[in-house]
Amino acid sequence: MDLASLNAFIAIAETGSFSLAAERLHLTQPAVSKRIAALEHQLDVRLFDRLGREISLTEAGRALLPRAYQILNVLDDTRRALTNLNGEISGRLCLATSHHIGLHRLPPLLRAFTRTYPRVTLDIRFLDSEIAYEEVLHGRAELAVITLAPQTAEPVRAVKVWDDPLDFVVAPEHPLAHKPAITLADVAGYPAVFPGGNTFTHHIAQRLFEREGLKPNIAMSTNYMETIKMMVSIGIAWSVLPRTMLDEQVVRLPLPSIQLSRQLGYIRHSERTLSNAAKAFMTLLDNEKDGLHCGPGSR
Repeated sequence: MDLASLNAFIAIAETGSFSLAAERLHLTQPAVSKRIAALEHQLDVRLFDRLGREISLTEAGRALLPRAYQILNVLDDTRRALTNLNGEISGRLCLATSHHIGLHRLPPLLRAFTRTYPRVTLDIRFLDSEIAYEEVLHGRAELAVITLAPQTAEPVRAVKVWDDPLDFVVAPEHPLAHKPAITLADVAGYPAVFPGGNTFTHHIAQRLFEREGLKPNIAMSTNYMETIKMMVSIGIAWSVLPRTMLDEQVVRLPLPSIQLSRQLGYIRHSERTLSNAAKAFMTLLDNEKDGLHCGPGSR
């Protein structure tokens, strides 16, 4: 079975499109179609139903997909295990991270890592934490540095690195900014801009309101913390932001009985062999967790 054809098959299954798969693989659409045709000929089955612009997996395609992941993951695992034998820290490290962590937490660590291991090529993918989780689960990223889910199930393992306190914030001219005493019910009465409903941060804030029998007035949502901060700063809504993002553009609301926080850290697949580069980066993150702000050592 041709590995290039399997990669094309997975790309189409994930994107639902021959053209998007071609973009991902940096190929032409006819080249992708040719690979799928060859794979279907080899297996003597039809893998996709094509109804106009709609693409869906056939029963045979649905049966092949988990096996295709398994085949490619075993080969990647074997390649890393053999490469690791020479003890060198080099090669490519595929690292997924959220936009917020990539902007506010990782730069010093990435700077230290690239200076210590110049032979490692970093492939950094900025993704929502929930999507980064899937990238690790399916073997498309070795590590992900993300907002951790409240619970993580095997084969994905999570390690907390930072506590990330969250604060309720408004613009300096917002009516809530001038109230001497504020309750969660007061906050719920005003429009909010929230992280997207699929995000871990959204669920953390939503559960707080549910425990109090309240429903926030969510007028808008976006997955980008920097966009949320901008929308809060112009006075049209309140929101919840990491304390590390607060400055003169927003005002923290005093809610003394409420402590909201999320956990940031890294995840890895427990059943896959990590490259020496990934192990070195994990050591750097572990040093950060333990308050050892020195260069990465051996693991």
